[in-house]
Amino acid sequence: MTQRKRIDSWLSDMDGVLVHEGRPIPGADEFIKRLSESDKKFRVLTNNSIYTQRDLSARLAGAGLEVPPGSIWTSALATAQFLDDQRAGGSAYVIGEAGLTTALHEVGYVLTDLDPDYVVLGETRTYSFTQITRAIRLIEGGARFIATNPDPIGPSTEGSLPACGAVAALITKATGVAPYFVGKPNPRMMRSALNEIEGHSETTAMIGDRMDTDIVSGMEAGLFTILVLTGVTQRDEIDRFPYRPSLVVDSVADLIDLI
Repeated sequence: MTQRKRIDSWLSDMDGVLVHEGRPIPGADEFIKRLSESDKKFRVLTNNSIYTQRDLSARLAGAGLEVPPGSIWTSALATAQFLDDQRAGGSAYVIGEAGLTTALHEVGYVLTDLDPDYVVLGETRTYSFTQITRAIRLIEGGARFIATNPDPIGPSTEGSLPACGAVAALITKATGVAPYFVGKPNPRMMRSALNEIEGHSETTAMIGDRMDTDIVSGMEAGLFTILVLTGVTQRDEIDRFPYRPSLVVDSVADLIDLI
C-alpha cells in the first residue's frame, strides 16, 4: 500500500464495481448516494462505447443506482474529445452505435465514407462485413485508424461476443495499420475524466476490478488506485502483475466511510 492523501474526487469503473450482469453489487447504491450527497466530484467510467450517457444513466437506474448522465464518462466521449483536440471539425467513417456517433456529432465531426480523416472503430451488437471492408479500404487509402478500446470480447447472456479489440485486430491484419486505442488501459481515458471534474491526480482515487485495465491506467495517470474483488481480478491473481494497487478491498461497500 502507498500512503494515502485525502481523496477529493473519485473515478469508478462500472461493470464489476457497481453492477454485475445488470444487478447492483451490494453497497453500490449507498456508495453512489454518499458520493452524490458529498462535495466530492466523481465520474463513472466505462470502455463501452455503445450507449450515450443518458442511456447508461437509465440502465443504472434500472439496477437501482441513481447516477446522473453528466457523471458518466465513456470511451466514446474520450475518443470524441481526443479527435477534437487532434483535428477539430474533422471527418470520420464510424463503425459503432449511438454512444459513439452522438459524441462525434457533438464535437462537430462530419460522419462520412468519402475520404474521411479517420476511421473510428467502436462497439456494436452487429458488426457488418460490408462496413469492415469499407474501413479497410479507407485505411489503405490513407485514413487514420482510431479505436475506442482494446477489449477483445464483451459479455452477453449467451456468452462472449467479439468486441472492439478483436475487430481492430482483424482490420490491422488486413491493412498492416494498428489503431490508436483511446479507452482503458490508455491513461488518457483517466486524464480526460479527471479534466472533466477538474480534479488533481494526487487527490483522486480510481476504483476498478481489473488489474490489466483499471489499475494500470489509474497508476499511469498518477491516481490512488483501489482494486475491488467483485469483478475480474481475484486476490490470488494480484501478485502475477508487476504493479500493485494502492488498496485492495472486497467491494465498494468498504469504501463508503472514506467519502
